[in-house]
Amino acid sequence: MIEKIVYKDALLAICVRKNFSRDGIHFLTPDAFSQQLGYMKRPRGYAIAPHDHNPVPRTIEWTQEVLLIKSGKVRLDLYAPESREYQESRILEAGDVVLLAHGGHGLVMLEESEIIEVKQGPYAGESDKTRFAPVDETRIVYGKE
Repeated sequence: MIEKIVYKDALLAICVRKNFSRDGIHFLTPDAFSQQLGYMKRPRGYAIAPHDHNPVPRTIEWTQEVLLIKSGKVRLDLYAPESREYQESRILEAGDVVLLAHGGHGLVMLEESEIIEVKQGPYAGESDKTRFAPVDETRIVYGKE
């Protein structure tokens, strides 16, 4: 299953559940996103021609990141862009992938977890993010899973 989580007109996140399967190649992000997320399922013997990527100047305004839950279980909390108001949460388990596109986010480890994170660089240190208070545990709301 693929779930797109939207607040007003802003795409907050795209969740790709571990049980998602579809033949071919499918990009799940709009072409304009600075972080592209695609899914590929090819049969045995299929070959991708060797290739290199050309230098293309790009301007990145917002950091977008992809998290692969390698093991464990985590709660993803999503916050509205600019206002940072809590919106909703999702449970992510081993094998799930999420692209965090806009707005704020926080993670709570519900089990010991391993997460692989991919985002644009170079990293700008603490000036790369603004930290804020998490949602109160009594206010957690789960969207459709």
